[in-house]
Amino acid sequence: MSISTPNGFSELEVTTNSQVFSENQPLFVYGQGLPHENLIIRLFAPDETIARFDQITTDEEGSFSHVLLVWPESTPSFPFGTYTVEVISTEQSGLSQKIDVKFTSTTELVDVPVERQVNTLVFAPETAAINNSFRVFVQTTSDGLLIGSDPSKLLTTTHVHLPSGKVQTLSDSFETLHQGLYFVDYTPDEEGTYVFHVVAFSQGTISHGSAATLVQTQDISGISDQIIELNTILEETSSELEILKSEVNEFGSTLESASNNIDSSVESVSNSVTNIEEASSQLNSLLFPIVASIGIIVALQVAILARRR
Repeated sequence: MSISTPNGFSELEVTTNSQVFSENQPLFVYGQGLPHENLIIRLFAPDETIARFDQITTDEEGSFSHVLLVWPESTPSFPFGTYTVEVISTEQSGLSQKIDVKFTSTTELVDVPVERQVNTLVFAPETAAINNSFRVFVQTTSDGLLIGSDPSKLLTTTHVHLPSGKVQTLSDSFETLHQGLYFVDYTPDEEGTYVFHVVAFSQGTISHGSAATLVQTQDISGISDQIIELNTILEETSSELEILKSEVNEFGSTLESASNNIDSSVESVSNSVTNIEEASSQLNSLLFPIVASIGIIVALQVAILARRR
């Protein structure tokens, strides 16, 4: 592939020996620049990190050719995917040219098109509570590797659709958790469904991702707290009922004891009455002869007194 960009007296032409490479194949970069010009050649991995960096000088005619690397065995640090070769001129006001190449297990161009695909995933809670902050995460990848650096540039047109139908921009609200991982803390001020639409733009490729959150007067955590509080109250009530039950049992025992005491007292009183009746009968038996004797004596005295008169 050849790219030529004339700009006045400036010119930089870059070519690679192929667009699709497999293991153990050389990546050959050649082209045309200014005579005796210093050129910087960089190879960017799919995650936009620099996998190889070289500096060369063109010959007296401005030509250059350079084996940038021999593709190694695929590893987590050097995986299959879309790589970018960039040649930068140090003498033509930073003029540069880029070529995308594919590192894969096969070199069949028909089966492996050279293209860059950016994937965007959005993670947002399904439910939230009004006026309570929640966190939305965004992940951007290319060929399975995390990509991106400055979220204000990568996510420049990201926004949220409000329940009222309005659109609120979030491009300057994201913070970086890690390369390719970003987050924003969002506080909703109205009930309804919020749709977070994330737009990622990297290396001329655009990707979209979205997630929705239903905002209510309170979220599941609030309901859970209320359930926990209710369970606590029920446990306290159950404990108090156990105490009351114990006290009732003690009171029942006391009543039973008192009833037994009353029965014993009634029986004692009954026995006392019986004893009194018996004593009264005995006393009457003793007093009757005495009273009779006294009556006889009194009668005799009256008779005696009557004769004397």
